[in-house]
Amino acid sequence: MPIVAQSTETTDWVSRFADEVIEESERRAPGKPVVVASGLSPSGPIHLGNLREVMTPHLVADEIRRRGHQVRHLISWDDYDRYRKVPQGIAGVDEEAWTEHIGKPLTSVPAPKGSPHPNWAEHFKAAMIDSLAELGVEFDGISQTAQYTSGVYREQILHAMKHRGDIDAILDQYRTKKSPAKKQQQKPVDEAELEAAEGSGAAAEDDGSSGSAGYFPYKPYCGNCEKDLTTVTSYEDETTELSYTCNECGFAETVRLSEFNRGKLVWKVDWPMRWAYEGVVFEPSGVDHSSPGSSFQVGGQIVGIFGGRQPIGPMYAFVGISGMAKMSSSRGGVPTPADALQIMEPQLLRWLYARRRPNQSFKIAFDQEIQRLYDEWDKLDAKVADGSALPADVAAHARAVRTAAGELPRTARPMPYRTLASVADITAGHADQALRILSELDPANPLGSLDEARPRYDKAEAWINTHVPADQRTIVRSEPDAELLKSLDEASRQSLRLLLDGLASHWSLDGLTHLVYGVPKVQAGFSADATPKELPPEIKTAQRTFFALLYHLLVGRDTGPRLPTLLLAVGQERVRALLGE
Repeated sequence: MPIVAQSTETTDWVSRFADEVIEESERRAPGKPVVVASGLSPSGPIHLGNLREVMTPHLVADEIRRRGHQVRHLISWDDYDRYRKVPQGIAGVDEEAWTEHIGKPLTSVPAPKGSPHPNWAEHFKAAMIDSLAELGVEFDGISQTAQYTSGVYREQILHAMKHRGDIDAILDQYRTKKSPAKKQQQKPVDEAELEAAEGSGAAAEDDGSSGSAGYFPYKPYCGNCEKDLTTVTSYEDETTELSYTCNECGFAETVRLSEFNRGKLVWKVDWPMRWAYEGVVFEPSGVDHSSPGSSFQVGGQIVGIFGGRQPIGPMYAFVGISGMAKMSSSRGGVPTPADALQIMEPQLLRWLYARRRPNQSFKIAFDQEIQRLYDEWDKLDAKVADGSALPADVAAHARAVRTAAGELPRTARPMPYRTLASVADITAGHADQALRILSELDPANPLGSLDEARPRYDKAEAWINTHVPADQRTIVRSEPDAELLKSLDEASRQSLRLLLDGLASHWSLDGLTHLVYGVPKVQAGFSADATPKELPPEIKTAQRTFFALLYHLLVGRDTGPRLPTLLLAVGQERVRALLGE
């Protein structure tokens, strides 16, 4: 039985949406579980922009669970969408070979070479499912391939065909309007994304096929080549006989739609049909879905044909990336949740989505900025612990560290990320050396095992190894820089002497921090404990000059990891040798 966590009892954006969703669900389906939904297309790597499509309803659903209500978070895997194009940069995929599959359902396309999964869709779903498990996201997955090919939607399909004139009339309201195709898109669900953005005028695949035989909101996959490059040529409501021809291979056949399961409703009809079928009360949508003729707006009218109502839900803004190229769901190599979870703990990634309202954009850092984000997170952690955090920050923190089912696993000894990254950088994979350095950070309470610093240490090490360029990695000198040491003036020699004299008595992270900042103060005639307010501006310049000297003598560069961490990593004996003692 899951642990029911208490509500955060605050007015953050999640709580406000939870209030609305509970109230709306009681109006629509009193006594039944609340239904929230997300839609994802496994047409390629499911990236961090897609994750907002999941995290927004997840956070709301989790708040509803905290309050003791039953709730279902549906994730519709749009794996019966057509394979539109071959994403670039996918390992194990030859673009020319995979081009022949364009037009087939994603579940009919082979997985990349070497994949253990049976098809393209399952290959990309698997990575997302693993990431959602690590993030603590509870959901009910629905394969649209399974739904369509098993006949689950048969009544809805026949109903849509019977009311094709009504659907066509709704769509026709937008066909003469300017297409919003040039707008940026965030909801990256392949067909849903591209067709919604193409608007009503440009996408026959979106609206359905119109021709001399009339309008049809259903698209069969060809019985010969499996592609959706088909045209419905006739349909009889009474018999449900449907005839189509394939524009790709020339195949033609007549089937009974009441028995036929190899096709799907076009996107702008499919989405509202599912809202009605599942009773969805809350589903967010990207900013592209709010424009005239978009899927969400048109769907709000079409859903009534199926006896349903449009879900409530916010438009969500872009998720940017710091340190990597702009995301695009049609290309390989874009950062995915798995990429982010390789370098950051689930709590931090959850926090980034929880602390910003859906209509606020934000960035996820893969560069040096990740260290600042972790510093900010650790400060928040401390403020929550001592009761000094603001209510909205407490709420975001609570949603990051736990779900209604309980606490997410966390690092036992969460040392500063930038310190762990520096240690991982300097030790280059030597775990015993890393343990020695980390134990010396706090000699009064040393680490008993590197496992106490995991998984955060492993995340920091992965960041160093995968996102820090080789020319920025730290390589400690093997021999003293005799030429530089010989050229030093008396003031520089004195600064090194003050540092070396204090090494033994200050050999801890805090002690060395005090020492390296204190040397320039003492040289200028001030106390090492003097605060910035008590010091003239020149002291900062003197500190920067001193730090640059130490970096040159230790690693041969102007900058490097934080000096206290670097000194601990190098070790007293080697520091003394490199500084000319």
